[in-house]
Amino acid sequence: MNRRILSLALPNIVTNITVPLLGMVDMAVVGHLSPAHIGAITIGSSIFNLIYWNFGFLRMGTSGMTAQAYGAGRMDEAASILTRACVVALAIAAMLLLLQWPISLLAQMLFEGGAEVMGMAMTYFFIRIWAAPATLGLYAIKGWFIGMQNSRVPMWIAIALNIVNIVCSLLFVLVLHWDIAGVALGTVIAQYSGLAMGILFLRKAFNNQKIPITHTSIKELLKSSLHWHELKSFFKLNGDIFLRTVCLASVFTFITAASGRISDEVLAIDALLLQFFTLFSYIMDGFAYAGESLVGRYIGARDPSNLRLAVRWLTVWGVTLTVLFGALYASFGKQFLHIFSNDEALIAATSQYMVWVVVVPVCGFAAFLFDGIFVGATAGRTMRNAMFVATAAFFALYFGFKELLVHTSQLNDSNLNNALWLSFMVYLSLRGILQAARLRRDVYSRAEATD
Repeated sequence: MNRRILSLALPNIVTNITVPLLGMVDMAVVGHLSPAHIGAITIGSSIFNLIYWNFGFLRMGTSGMTAQAYGAGRMDEAASILTRACVVALAIAAMLLLLQWPISLLAQMLFEGGAEVMGMAMTYFFIRIWAAPATLGLYAIKGWFIGMQNSRVPMWIAIALNIVNIVCSLLFVLVLHWDIAGVALGTVIAQYSGLAMGILFLRKAFNNQKIPITHTSIKELLKSSLHWHELKSFFKLNGDIFLRTVCLASVFTFITAASGRISDEVLAIDALLLQFFTLFSYIMDGFAYAGESLVGRYIGARDPSNLRLAVRWLTVWGVTLTVLFGALYASFGKQFLHIFSNDEALIAATSQYMVWVVVVPVCGFAAFLFDGIFVGATAGRTMRNAMFVATAAFFALYFGFKELLVHTSQLNDSNLNNALWLSFMVYLSLRGILQAARLRRDVYSRAEATD
């Protein structure tokens, strides 16, 4: 079982680690220009996190449903799931492009920053939005390959995509001096490069699975995929994942917005701290994606014994990574800050909050791991409900702490930011605890009921 887990998890880790590394490169490129650039790239990225996270069901729902079809040996259903997800992805992308001006106005109301910061953030937004069709299409393609027990294809796509992005960002910013617009344009070019690779890999995968690719077969595939009954089932599952992701995006968007309201300095500080969280989350997601593949496969194959074994070993790996990252962050966290910025004053201010970086792995590992397990089980309702409770707790605690600080005359930038991070840690912990409590009923029982 460990061999199966690692064969899926390690390529996923390579895939995911390129994402925070890419963000770190972007942050490093603009971070050496000015603190205002750090704030702008943070707000610009947060806008797209808010947008794209809400449509994360295109990957998550696709992987869980595809894994169960794979486990049951239904390759025709797997092809239909991919087609359905791609059609929905393109429809959503078209909507985003049509609504980009209203979205930009809403974003400027939601986020706060100085005039210079917001001006650069909007420049970034209006360029990067044109990558929407490629970005959302890749969500569906990545989810399908993960469900098909193939983590290597998403890995190769991600590596190539991020190399293109890094090269373009360095060229456009450091050589051509296109400033933050160069970073955004590099992302657009890279996303479409990744989509082109994904299409080529899909063609090969369809041939290997003996799924015909002809005008007639594609027409029939579209017809079956877009049947109302199938679409209803698709949106029923993904509606729960969508609501869960809306909560996720609202929390992270609020963190950036709240940081900006405290001060531009705190906005930059929290942007640096979140790089540590992002790095850990993408490492853990490698094992969460393995959980999606294996849990879905064993439920589809009606194999409860291997299902339990997979969950057990995934948990062992999660605890191991938590200990490792906690130790690394405690020992070398301050040194890592110099990768992101050479502003000594900013680094010194950020160092005061490094305790939260160490706590993140302990509070967050179960949330990431059980997300993957429940995606594989297509237990969207449980994920949604756990997220509802955790999100409500986050906002209640933050505003409660804020009021307490006001009444005790302790309200200052440092205390308010610590309250924000404490609320975030509780939010992460609750997600994992609540899903763990439902493991027997909503995961194991799905294989046993069909055994």
